[in-house]
Amino acid sequence: MSEDHTEAEAADPVLLTEPRDGVPEVVADDTALEAVLDALTAGSGPVAVDAERASGFRYLPRAYLIQLRRNGSGTFMIDPTRFDDLTGVGRVLSGTEWILHAASQDLACLAEVGMRPSSLFDTELAARLCGMERVGLAALTERLLGYRLEKHHSAADWSTRPLPADWLKYAALDVELLIDLRDRLDAELRAQGKRDWAAEEFEALTASRPAEPRKEPWRRTSGIHRVRGARALARVRELWLARDELARSLDKAPSKIVPDPAISDAAIADPSDAAGLLAIPGFQRRHGRANMKRWLAALARARDAASGELPSVTPLHDGPPATHRWASRDPEAAARLKRARHAVLELAEEHLMPAENLIAPAIVRGLAWQPPAELSVDRVREAMAAAGARQWQVSLAATALTEALAD
Repeated sequence: MSEDHTEAEAADPVLLTEPRDGVPEVVADDTALEAVLDALTAGSGPVAVDAERASGFRYLPRAYLIQLRRNGSGTFMIDPTRFDDLTGVGRVLSGTEWILHAASQDLACLAEVGMRPSSLFDTELAARLCGMERVGLAALTERLLGYRLEKHHSAADWSTRPLPADWLKYAALDVELLIDLRDRLDAELRAQGKRDWAAEEFEALTASRPAEPRKEPWRRTSGIHRVRGARALARVRELWLARDELARSLDKAPSKIVPDPAISDAAIADPSDAAGLLAIPGFQRRHGRANMKRWLAALARARDAASGELPSVTPLHDGPPATHRWASRDPEAAARLKRARHAVLELAEEHLMPAENLIAPAIVRGLAWQPPAELSVDRVREAMAAAGARQWQVSLAATALTEALAD
């Protein structure tokens, strides 16, 4: 850690309770939006960007408030639900670096309204690369800037209208310090010789697109590990699909309809009437009771399904199997994975960063399960790059991984 950072850490943090320019009005009409575009155009330097979603409350993780701050412009908060799109914001910020914290969480909902960065700086990822253990926004501003932020409303239902005044204050403060934080982290990256590494990571984030939907998303139902047999798994699938259809139509998070563990419990018990289903706590909720016919019909479909329509007991895998099965299926691969993980961990400790940021665990698993036919540093480099590793990761880890795989 550089000397100026140490000084910031030594000072007692100051609780930041008010934005320096006050809490701006929420932009909700075209006239106000045009004024924002003019102000952003007149500003200079990078722009701090944040989005508030209603995760856990609404079906889709869309943005319900977008905050922006730029030097010479000020802070703005936009209600994206009041506009067809915000491509105008993206247009005036084209060529400007966006500063986000945990960018991967916000990029999709920003892109949905037409806002896509041409370059970005992710303060959370930068902190990880610098080897900082606590990388939340509040922890970083306290450590590096000497200001403490309260995070009381991070899990709030941001689809609420009107938004409470204290929520808006919280939202404005989320971008208040991002520009200063970016500068401190940028200096630390340079001091550690990692700025080029970060640039590759930021470029990959900028170019990223939403992941393809899972083929069998119902298999991620909490508690499904307790469900045994193809017929019981079919009950999980049918209940999950019935809940998902209802949640989409109501624009509610599926967990607000019926929680996951209740679906697994129903799949195990296989109740055939309302009384049996109501004995499972999760179905006693309002949407559980009101849609009793829906759930019983789903269970009946699973009960009546032909054997060829039942799901596989073993989940479909595009890559290697679950690692806990490696020892029995391929002991040599299990040994390779152990050595490769150890090599990555040693490198990560040497370079002061989490192992998962040095190289994605999925890439390590893929190499250990099926190494290149010709096991050489060049072939491992090629395999890493094909799997999505950045050039700095390839340069840093290819030799150590080759030695671990060949041991």
